[in-house]
Amino acid sequence: MYAVIATGGKQYKVSEGDIIRVEKLGVEAGQTYTFDQVLAVNDTEMKVGTPLIEGATVEASVIGDGKAKKVIVYKYKRKSGYHKKNGHRQQYTEVKIEKIHA
Repeated sequence: MYAVIATGGKQYKVSEGDIIRVEKLGVEAGQTYTFDQVLAVNDTEMKVGTPLIEGATVEASVIGDGKAKKVIVYKYKRKSGYHKKNGHRQQYTEVKIEKIHA
């Protein structure tokens, strides 16, 4: 059984027991979080929402927060001596999928 959920502007295909990294949720570690934007569920047959499935939720427990690897942003204009180096680390929340309610 798997589900497709939407969070943080992205879509994730999840099954029970999966550990995924999503955009930062602002929830403490050890708490549970419920994803209510479920786009599709497949248990024995595929159910696709228009755009969401009513009443379907995915429960997850929060493992913790973190930062992804650094991405270097380098701006450069030739002949003018302009160059600028900048870095960015995206924050994420790591969650474990506990139960899919369809």
